[in-house]
Amino acid sequence: MDPAALVSLLSCAQNELRPVRLRLRDGSEVVGTPASVDTHPTAYEAFLHPAGDDETEIGVSLSAVVSAEMI
Repeated sequence: MDPAALVSLLSCAQNELRPVRLRLRDGSEVVGTPASVDTHPTAYEAFLHPAGDDETEIGVSLSAVVSAEMI
């Protein structure tokens, strides 16, 4: 997935509090609402809250994402 498109989708989902489904290079999926997106070269990751759990954050490297969609 184009990195600029991925960051744009995650930022939009974060602003609208909408969940996303991320498909990763290893074949796994992560579903959650973006809490933050860090595009600094030393980080380049997103943190997601799983549905119904605002205390937990799942960190995902943006370079591991193959595709993303708002759900």
